[in-house]
Amino acid sequence: MEKVRVGVIGLGHLGSLHAKMFGEIPEAQLAAVYDTDAEKLREIAEREGVVPCSTLEELLKSVEAVSIATPTSAHYVVAAEALKRGLHVFIEKPITTTTDEARTLIDAAKSKNLVIQVGHIERFNPALLALEKYHLRPMFIESHRLAQFNPRGTDVAVVLDLMIHDIDIILSLVRSPVRSIEANGVAVVSESIDIANARLLFENGCVANVTASRISQKKMRKIRMFQRDAYISVDFLEGNAEVFRIVDEGDPSAKATMMLGAIEKGSVKRNIVYEQPEINNINPLKFELEQFVDAVRTRSEPLVSGEDGLRALGIAHDIMERIERQTLRL
Repeated sequence: MEKVRVGVIGLGHLGSLHAKMFGEIPEAQLAAVYDTDAEKLREIAEREGVVPCSTLEELLKSVEAVSIATPTSAHYVVAAEALKRGLHVFIEKPITTTTDEARTLIDAAKSKNLVIQVGHIERFNPALLALEKYHLRPMFIESHRLAQFNPRGTDVAVVLDLMIHDIDIILSLVRSPVRSIEANGVAVVSESIDIANARLLFENGCVANVTASRISQKKMRKIRMFQRDAYISVDFLEGNAEVFRIVDEGDPSAKATMMLGAIEKGSVKRNIVYEQPEINNINPLKFELEQFVDAVRTRSEPLVSGEDGLRALGIAHDIMERIERQTLRL
């Protein structure tokens, strides 16, 4: 099968990494790049040895798939034009500015059997992937995503910049409709919300307490999950996971790093075990883009679909609306 000809649109920090990763994926051919910044365009094109396109139209004519790493405000216009021309689309998160825009893109892709994948990179974090062998059914989740202030990204609220990563992860794990949302937040150093907290109550009874801040002294990207007979902790920044489980004595699934104790009550003796799942050494961004290329080649549903991006965006907007209402009451 021939390589997938890919073009990268938007060559900022993330877009330049996209260009580099596509150049390393055997099944892909980085065919063209485009950015409105002529100097940046020339630099990345020379680095990767590809064609620097002077217009968006020129790029769209020369590829079969695009990676969109522009500012969020341009996602819809660029993606809509790409889909109109029959191209597969990878879009960095959030998928679009509004949910109506996202729905329009999804419908356009479906009508032409085209792939849309959204760049929620934490789904490809090896620490999270290491938990695939466990039956995760969390009923209480607590996440913290804290970052030091960086002017890059402050064009959108922290809910869309940082919290949306954890929203997407939580929705993928719980798989139940959200019943209600409580949220608070405040703008501290920018014109948009810089720190926010949301409490999501799901129809199945699960509760998720989600915090995001871009004015922290220390970086943190952690999620903790509690479910019947287990506590799971994932550190996305450090790339590790810990699992505390209660298992029946002799359970073949238990490969404990450490035995923490035993529960003698009942007819079956149960043990408390501590496990550190093996973490594969993978580059999350490269793996994410590899999956996009594979979805294009096989015309299959990507791990993070357009629908996934829409759901995360919808919850993010609901959170921001509640924060705005809270602000108006003050």
